[in-house]
Amino acid sequence: MKGDRVGEFEELTLLAVRALEDAAYAVSVQEFTEREAGRDVSMGAVYASLDRLERKGFVQSAFGEATPERGGKRKRFFHVTPLGLQTLRDLRRVREGIWQGLERTSRS
Repeated sequence: MKGDRVGEFEELTLLAVRALEDAAYAVSVQEFTEREAGRDVSMGAVYASLDRLERKGFVQSAFGEATPERGGKRKRFFHVTPLGLQTLRDLRRVREGIWQGLERTSRS
């Protein structure tokens, strides 16, 4: 599955992980995506998206230390891999190209 395409919600999730850097875990990704995309996001959708992105090689995860605030549970933190970063750059380039094409055709 590595190298598969990225769906719209996976792209938003990948962007959230990139933006959050060292603070990217499921809850922070959900909150960031809701705030920035202006839409409700379920935790189930976030977990599924993070899992797919990890299976595709776009993100990697590691568990942090256990904390008393979480009852001794550890957070699973995510970071974007080099493949994920290249994928984001490619997606941006494609979208910018499409918008430039639309702007050229709307002026004619």
